[in-house]
Amino acid sequence: MVSFAIRRLLQSVLVLFIMSALVFAGVYAIGDPIAILINPQADQSEIAAATRALGLDQPLWRQYWNFIAGAFTGDLGKSFSANIPAVQLIFERMPATLELALTAMVMAVVFGIPLGLVAGLKPESWVGKTIMAGSILGFSLPTFWVGLMLIMVFSVWLGWLPPTGRGETVMVLGIPVSFFTADGLLHLFMPALNLALFKLSLLIRLTRAGTREALAQDYVRFARAKGLSMERVVRVHVLKNIMIPIVTVTGLEFGSLIAFAIVTETIFAWPGMGKLLIDSINVLDRPVIVAYLLIIVLIFVLINLVVDVLYTALDPRVRVTGRSA
Repeated sequence: MVSFAIRRLLQSVLVLFIMSALVFAGVYAIGDPIAILINPQADQSEIAAATRALGLDQPLWRQYWNFIAGAFTGDLGKSFSANIPAVQLIFERMPATLELALTAMVMAVVFGIPLGLVAGLKPESWVGKTIMAGSILGFSLPTFWVGLMLIMVFSVWLGWLPPTGRGETVMVLGIPVSFFTADGLLHLFMPALNLALFKLSLLIRLTRAGTREALAQDYVRFARAKGLSMERVVRVHVLKNIMIPIVTVTGLEFGSLIAFAIVTETIFAWPGMGKLLIDSINVLDRPVIVAYLLIIVLIFVLINLVVDVLYTALDPRVRVTGRSA
């Protein structure tokens, strides 16, 4: 297991290095932030001074070299607009995004697995068909449209929930958290639900497919023939086997929730990393954009490593050497 983890870490370092080059070249080849950040009435000397101050007068390879040298010390550059370290800006917004993504994933798992089990155990019933029809809607409806409809119904028409913002927070280990307050939970519910719908539909269909496949296996038929109740068969034999792909998909989808919460955060004005990215793109704040993308890549790499380890722990038949190939 140790050698497996070391190999995965070395692969992760290589992935981060390649992605840093691609992201840096792609972001720094687009637009001119000086044209946005500086006063339009500025003369050529002021423009040249601002260009030198931001290091944009250097060739691209030199800028990338300086970026890599700073990255080894945790310095991913300073924000052009805020003039503070880009990492600091992102870390200030990260708790809000992690809280939103975690709440959305908990919603998806808590409702998706039971609903998928019901749909798999009773595929021909009206309940099973209704669940599958609902999952199709979850896949089909655009996230931005669902978000707007949630605001329209629950905030504008009914007045039950606040439309935007994060609400009241409390400090836990120096981190602002909103789901420990009633106001925070009210603000959190709609964006988390909006973000969870696609993952909820995915888990419903994945669980249903796994349940249908497991019920057709000989070990389930043998358990039923021994007189075990259906509840015990599902809990001991079916769930244990379908949890392997579910854990794998859930881990990877959690990473995508963090990375692609941008639309939801923008609609609900949720002060997370996605909202910061949109604001940074609007002013071509390159260091923040690059730092955000690299941190997201790092999160994906770490989640993938954890999923691989959990996959091996859940299924002893999977050899570590086989998984690392």
